[in-house]
Amino acid sequence: MASIVETIRAYGRDPLTGLAEGDTLLGTLARWRAEAGEGRAAPVHALLIGLGRFDAVNLAYGEATGDGALLEVARRIGAFAADELETGEWLAARVGGGKFAVVAREAMSRERWQWLGEALGDAIAAPIAGLAGTGSVRLWPRVALLRVLPGEQPGHVADRLAATLERAHDKPGARILWADRLRTPAGIRQAQLEADLLAAIDAREIEVVYQPQYVFAGDCLYGAEALARWHHPKLGLLGAAALFAIAERADHVAQLSRHIAECALAEAAQWPDDVHLSLNVTPADLASADFAIQFGALVDETGIDPRRLTLEITEQVLLGDLESAAATLRALDRRGMRVALDDFGGGFCNFRYLKLLPLSALKLDRSMIEGIEDDARDRAVLRAIVALARALGLSVVAEGIESEAQRAIAAEEGCALYQGFLRSRPLPAEEFRALIRTGGKARTDA
Repeated sequence: MASIVETIRAYGRDPLTGLAEGDTLLGTLARWRAEAGEGRAAPVHALLIGLGRFDAVNLAYGEATGDGALLEVARRIGAFAADELETGEWLAARVGGGKFAVVAREAMSRERWQWLGEALGDAIAAPIAGLAGTGSVRLWPRVALLRVLPGEQPGHVADRLAATLERAHDKPGARILWADRLRTPAGIRQAQLEADLLAAIDAREIEVVYQPQYVFAGDCLYGAEALARWHHPKLGLLGAAALFAIAERADHVAQLSRHIAECALAEAAQWPDDVHLSLNVTPADLASADFAIQFGALVDETGIDPRRLTLEITEQVLLGDLESAAATLRALDRRGMRVALDDFGGGFCNFRYLKLLPLSALKLDRSMIEGIEDDARDRAVLRAIVALARALGLSVVAEGIESEAQRAIAAEEGCALYQGFLRSRPLPAEEFRALIRTGGKARTDA
């Protein structure tokens, strides 16, 4: 059975964003259709995103700025899909201009696919900073959704999505539409979803799973990144991106972030002293004037050695008051905690961050790993980033390692740590503990 990687190699990637091209998308749908006929059927869902105001960005700031915005949108789509669709097979593609598509082969309800479309729209609509000649740019996406019919031809799927997106553009206030013209599922009112989230936090129903991280030298277990998951009774499994989208609408990001930190720190305190924990820090965390004090107290309560902790921050976290964020991170650095700049290379990193922040590591965006085994330019970019990090005394963490070839190249170029599905998917706490007991040998078929 052909893989998504093999399909992309056969058809190609979009030269600007690195996502799949339209032909790759159609080829994937054709493969899934053929496999369904061979008894390997699974529900296939598709969505098409159209960016409002994109032409205005090009006109106002130039095509270079427009291309930069497209790159950031592509990064957000890829990160969202990787987080929310990890249990199935998916593909993200740029299908021309400001249009992007995502297809997924995974069992899920109409309500879940609609919610994922809405949450992805929220992620894309967030301000894009760092573009030349602008303070920040906002794009307004509209989303067309469908469930692929049994035996439906790929071209028909594409036509239905395109027609639906046109209807959405012509319909004021319509941000998301289904292609089958049936009533959009009522799903769950936003207020109810927010209430469900608060109740789940109080009942400790938000699960924290652990993505194992490995040292290239010796291929031994280093630690894990903590990630949140929520099994909603109606929407099914929601990953961190969707969870925080709900929390942000309800202004409950701080509560959710603290809950995840409490659970992860308590769990990691039970691990051996040489196993490390990485935690994501949110904009709401760094916006709090006393975050360093509160988080430090939480670390003291659990008794975990601060030197076993890495705090991962993204550029989005730093869009507010950079000086204040730097001061907070320096206070945590003085406690012995490491700070890593996440998604490096996938957005518009301001090199001033490398000067002001007390960084210990750069964590590469998965797009910096994709293609390194086939494209000399991709490998050259990786080599340059590692050289920059080495000059600054920083280690490099490779995310999204999915093949032995990627692992070997990243190791040869000088990366220190890696994580990805090559070794393991994110694991529940008890399974990660078992992984530690077995010496960190994860199932490669996970």
